[in-house]
Amino acid sequence: NLFFSNSSSNGSGGRCSLCPQSPEVSFCPLSPEISPCPQSPEVPYIVSTRYRTAYHFQPPRNWINDPCGLMYYKGIYHNFYQYNPHCALWCWGDITWGHSVSTDLVNWIQLEPVIEPDNPSDIDGCWTGSATILSGGQPVILYTGGSRDKCQVQNLVHPKNPSDPYLREWTKTGNNPVIQPVVPGLNRSQFRDPTTGWIGPDGLWRIAVGAELKSYTAALLYKSEDFLSWTRVDHPLYSQNLSNIVECNMWECLDFFAVLPGNNTGLDMSAAILRGTKHALKMSVGYFDKYLIGVYDLKRDAFVPDTIVDDCRLWLKIDYGNFYASKSFFDSKKGRRIIWGWSKEADCRSDDVAKGWAGIHTIPRTIWLDSNGKQLLQWPVDEIESLRTNEINHQGLELNKGDMFEINGVDTFQADVEIYFELTSINAAEPFNSSSLLDPEKHCCEAGASVHGGIGPFGLVILASNNMDEHTVVHFRVYKSQQKYMILMCSDLRRSSIRPSRYTPAYGGFFELDLAKERKISLRTLIDRSAVESFGGGGRVCITSRVYPAVLADVGRAHMYAFNNGSATVRVPQLSAWTMRKAQVNVEKGWSAI
Repeated sequence: NLFFSNSSSNGSGGRCSLCPQSPEVSFCPLSPEISPCPQSPEVPYIVSTRYRTAYHFQPPRNWINDPCGLMYYKGIYHNFYQYNPHCALWCWGDITWGHSVSTDLVNWIQLEPVIEPDNPSDIDGCWTGSATILSGGQPVILYTGGSRDKCQVQNLVHPKNPSDPYLREWTKTGNNPVIQPVVPGLNRSQFRDPTTGWIGPDGLWRIAVGAELKSYTAALLYKSEDFLSWTRVDHPLYSQNLSNIVECNMWECLDFFAVLPGNNTGLDMSAAILRGTKHALKMSVGYFDKYLIGVYDLKRDAFVPDTIVDDCRLWLKIDYGNFYASKSFFDSKKGRRIIWGWSKEADCRSDDVAKGWAGIHTIPRTIWLDSNGKQLLQWPVDEIESLRTNEINHQGLELNKGDMFEINGVDTFQADVEIYFELTSINAAEPFNSSSLLDPEKHCCEAGASVHGGIGPFGLVILASNNMDEHTVVHFRVYKSQQKYMILMCSDLRRSSIRPSRYTPAYGGFFELDLAKERKISLRTLIDRSAVESFGGGGRVCITSRVYPAVLADVGRAHMYAFNNGSATVRVPQLSAWTMRKAQVNVEKGWSAI
């Protein structure tokens, strides 16, 4: 029988608000006074190596945040990223561009940092930017630098030896910064994160830069003939008046890319725009990565969203959990667009310093536009399946109210689980209240897995201790509005750890599904020790979570269940699970292999 409690853990979680406060170690910069990084008191349990991921991207030690200049070049995938080579905290003046390479997006070799703060235009840090492959095939990188007067500027670097597929050395352009914050009304300390370039209607290169101005936030548009000398276009790519927006602020970590409805083939932004093409404008805002779908109007040289929604809370999200500062790129090898983001730790700064590392990148995902042209879909890249082993399968399960089916035979700390839930009836769906869209996290708290429903909650219990004092739940509920069905997907971390001072919220997001035509709802969950990534409804809602169960460090064994706690019976026509092998990710001195 189901054994859940409504109470939250004794950690810092359980709060049910739209944008809950993140723990101390956030993307927000620490004050200059505490750099260099302070030493931490001893925190024995968190130092356990069991909390380090086995197949997610992270450096051997120290701080990591945004993925930056992602690219595929001469047979090699490149991940450049925000990195502090000195300690496990974000510190003024320490942030460099770390660099790792891969041939399969799974196993990575860490190389030396490529961009370091050593010029007046980046002396306070080499911050987020993007890579662009120019028409002649040579890559370049634009990145934001922080100067001593807290002014943010855009700098350019190019490879010292373009024939080197590993791009181990880069040279800063002599006339950096190439773009300065000389815009009327611009906040000079809120001007950052240039996008990958694309060819505009006049044949010139375009980029967008996130900015906060006196009364609005914008993706400022710049053009160039040679990627060296830039001129601001007299209108932004897109902007919104801050006075009319609810809970929205500066857009950072912008991304702008083309997509075709119902086609998972990626599009190169430097190529001609195909008929029927739409564009996605992604921004990191608040605590989430959000996006708008629309068209790139070539005559106006501007992005025009299909739907204008002033309330930022209603914008769709790339990921509804612990996921930020994502970056995408066109993979010319396989003709797809790939995206991944940063997932920060959910502990505190003293913990991070004690264990010596902080931050991971999510599994690379293929991203494309749904056939309805309204929503982006995401799915882990196929390459990650190379780590699968010890497959187990179950067919024809039936879950009645209160049933739990234990999934045995795989490593519950390192697993890939795919489940299809089939609804036997849709008549028991509860009525949908559209106000829930404003705060799905709150709804996940109030309608947790222990709260009986009509159709649902049903889903997956993972990382569960013997007595269920600790467990994480990923589950669905089905609601009926006047003309459609809405599915709420939750990742509830409120009892994920008995340890104090953990950040344990309940994440959630809604997606539409035509249950009159299709009664199956899919769930795929990747479990990697302290990281959990879940993909619901074929990638319509994605939720990344960070968890630190004591059972992982102390016991070394946990339980996993498929469950149903709704009145309506749910069938499971197919359940597959695999143990995931450890990947070779940035192992010490891996650079010596090349």
